[in-house]
Amino acid sequence: MPLASTCDIVIPAAAEGRGCGAFNAVQLEHVSAVIAGAEAVGVPVILQLSHNAIRYHGGLGPIGCAAVAAARAARVPVAVHLDHAESADLVREAVDLGFSSVMFDASVLDYADNVRATRAVVEHCRAHGVWVEAELGEVGGKDGVHAPGARTDPVEAQRFVAETGVDCLAVAVGNSHAMATRDARLDFALIAALRAQVGVPLVLHGSSGVADEHLTMAVRHGMTKINIATQLNKVFTSGVRTYLTDQPEATDPRKYLGAGRERVTAEISRLLMLLTAPA
Repeated sequence: MPLASTCDIVIPAAAEGRGCGAFNAVQLEHVSAVIAGAEAVGVPVILQLSHNAIRYHGGLGPIGCAAVAAARAARVPVAVHLDHAESADLVREAVDLGFSSVMFDASVLDYADNVRATRAVVEHCRAHGVWVEAELGEVGGKDGVHAPGARTDPVEAQRFVAETGVDCLAVAVGNSHAMATRDARLDFALIAALRAQVGVPLVLHGSSGVADEHLTMAVRHGMTKINIATQLNKVFTSGVRTYLTDQPEATDPRKYLGAGRERVTAEISRLLMLLTAPA
């Protein structure tokens, strides 16, 4: 199957009031689990590689090529997305590799510099048919710190989208990255206000910290692209730990990594059914 376009997954979901799952992969076990989980329920999926995961692998090329190849071999539409790129050079490399979309993260900059840097990325990506996501109202937790107080202003968000031309926007609504607990308190009224004000689909980062029922409420109030990473890592680690506890003499990594992969596959299927259910 050809590599899916991110817009062909996100736009219909936004129009129908459904969510779409965007799942971060750290290694190949994650890649295959995300695709297998989507195939099991027959739902399109967005496979993501973050800037941090790329640093772990020492560069985008090998893991990026593997993700794109796996997506093209899938039995359901799979888009490949670059998550939290902090470098325009990395964005250009992802575009050259055939990624479906990129998230350029200049949220630590002041507003004017964020607009200037993001607009340049948008211009490059648009020329190559690649979707661009950006962030406004910095979502906490990128360095392991839970900072739920940040909020995105709807009027500023509308202005930012108009001035940069981004295709979707990650917003701060009480969410935070890298949460190991699922007790984040989202501002649903703000989500609805942002959806009414901003003319592009909204993205929820830090979704691992949000309980299932609040994820569905977030979608009903206007969120579309739901990013999940830490929850998959928790599930994967639990599977590996259980296997090695039960089989302390195990030495074949295919056995214990496979146990983690199976857990992630099941969790992907569960989350996709949760997020894509009609409102």
